Amino acid sequence: MKEFRVGIIGATGMVGQRFALLLADHPWFRVTAMAASSRSAGKTYREAVGSRWAFKDQPMPEQFADIMIYDAEKDIEKLAAEVDFCFYAVDMPKDALRALEEAYAKAECPIVSNNSAHRFTPDVPMVIPELNDGHLDIIASQKARLGTTRGFIAVKSNCSIQSYVPALHPLRKFGIKEVLACTYQAISGAGKTFERWPEMVDNLIPYIGGEEEKSEQEPLKVWGTIENGQIVKASAPLITTQCLRVPVADGHTAAVFVRFENKPTIEQIKAEWAAFRGVPQELDLPHAPKQFIHYFEEPDRPQARLDRNLEGGMAVSVGRLREDTMFDYKFVCLSHNTLRGAAGGAVELAELLAAKGYFD
Repeated sequence: MKEFRVGIIGATGMVGQRFALLLADHPWFRVTAMAASSRSAGKTYREAVGSRWAFKDQPMPEQFADIMIYDAEKDIEKLAAEVDFCFYAVDMPKDALRALEEAYAKAECPIVSNNSAHRFTPDVPMVIPELNDGHLDIIASQKARLGTTRGFIAVKSNCSIQSYVPALHPLRKFGIKEVLACTYQAISGAGKTFERWPEMVDNLIPYIGGEEEKSEQEPLKVWGTIENGQIVKASAPLITTQCLRVPVADGHTAAVFVRFENKPTIEQIKAEWAAFRGVPQELDLPHAPKQFIHYFEEPDRPQARLDRNLEGGMAVSVGRLREDTMFDYKFVCLSHNTLRGAAGGAVELAELLAAKGYFD
């Protein structure tokens, strides 16, 4: 694989910092540019981040410390000239995000976005690499709309659905009819640490703005089909969710209840999870977990502190599979929200795009 020059837009935030850590020693990707808001522009990365470095156990990679920060909104052409593609993790209003991502794409700079602005744009693929790599085919239609040769936008899904949708995906052959999922989401999902959000210590907030709509609708796009140049959402299953913020540093947990058209046995479900492999595993992508779904037989697993970093934080953990009194089955899932759910998932998506030639 050739080496690709990479930019990080939104490099100073928590997800941007996670991108920096993941890319510091990447075998395919070399960071050559960084951008952030006008407040950070013209500063070195070390100066721009200052005391806001979020990962106390992992210092800022020295090779990035002296990179000068571009203005993400004003220096589009300069940044695009220095990279083959960019990761995008900017905190802006959704309309501004949508316009800025398209501006980079029209400057012939492919964008792999962590943001939600384009998740429901019909010709923008929203990809969990193990589940729906075929949606990358829509990029040709998107390029035609944008009038670009290389530029396009690909996005990863919401971090919360990556805890439970991977566990449901290999069970679709049994006809999933209804899903109820309650997610218990870590504070890093809000870009916070306990030092910066002391109100979350010994607390639980039963509301995360917009999260339940995303958690109910995004799986249907992931499971959708390409028709007439757009991705059409799946019509089933019916999904209802409730999303809570809990005093956990990292790791989103989901309690899942599911009803099938053709109810499988517990042994069949466990066998499907154990055997499931996606294209990232077949291609042996650098950030692909060897075993995507891990099932724990212990009654008190998975646990965020014990299991969120499984396979570099890129695996999904499942446990407590049992029959339910109202649904067919219930189980518990866990994924690392800033790795599998955010920056790590975007890096794996970029690896898939690179392997398939989309950055050439």
